[in-house]
Amino acid sequence: MRDNENERAGRGRRGRFDDDEPRYLKRSPRREPEPVDQDELPETGDRWSTWDLSTAGERGPQPYPDWLVTELAAVDFELGVVKTGKEADVDLIRRAVPGTDRECLIAAKRYRSTEHRMFHRDAGYLEGRSVRRSRTNRAMNRRTTFGRQAIAGQWAAAEFAALYRLWEVGVELGAPIVPYPVQILGTELLLEFLGSPDGEAAPRLAQLRPTGRELVDLWRQTVDGLRVLARCGLAHGDLSPYNILVHDGRLVLIDLPQVVDVVANPRGSEYLARDVGNVVAWFAARGLPDVDGEELTRDLLGEAGMR
Repeated sequence: MRDNENERAGRGRRGRFDDDEPRYLKRSPRREPEPVDQDELPETGDRWSTWDLSTAGERGPQPYPDWLVTELAAVDFELGVVKTGKEADVDLIRRAVPGTDRECLIAAKRYRSTEHRMFHRDAGYLEGRSVRRSRTNRAMNRRTTFGRQAIAGQWAAAEFAALYRLWEVGVELGAPIVPYPVQILGTELLLEFLGSPDGEAAPRLAQLRPTGRELVDLWRQTVDGLRVLARCGLAHGDLSPYNILVHDGRLVLIDLPQVVDVVANPRGSEYLARDVGNVVAWFAARGLPDVDGEELTRDLLGEAGMR
């Protein structure tokens, strides 16, 4: 009876990344954790901080932000699910140093196992990506069990690498356009949490109804974000108002596992044009005048070196 009541109240349904309804922190039971030696657990929290388990190349760009807790004495508290999707779940973690006021909120994006992940039509996105070992490339092309596992690692690694580069370029230009990538550990990405201190996630662009100056400013930020991507030779690959957050007036691009190398991928210009078309249609539908998607696409291809 309680489950049915929750479903009628809208609380029993798990949201998706492309869900049009706002989804905030869910205080639902967490997934069953892997067995852990109780002697290795901290006195408080769910696990020791995983910061020291990532190598230097698996951590975010330096200098590390002041808000980020990097102390080895820190512990992680699992606070619940922020949102779910076909390919990954995003959980909220509080990383804190016991006995001090040092703490921060981190979004943990955890890719699902190869048996449950559902990256659809992934072949097009993987064109232009390769690994050094020919055996691995052949297995990926044939979608063997080993190949699917390799692809799983590629999605996480590709997203982390893209976030790392885009963060650096955004900082250089004075306007970061992605969350700060804290670290990668296997297929778990830890990212800057964009939201309120009590765990309420920032709204997606699709949830807003901006008008006037706010609409114009958000469009300007969208174009700036597309230009940063293009200068890095990249297209988002799946850009829409559902994977753009607006946090305190700052526009932030999220969900980049399917990022595309515009030059190396034979369909790179097609993906870029589709990204532009998606956001242009949304802004035009809300009354933004004189939005020329074809001209913007040509400009971005030029920024990417495809004149």
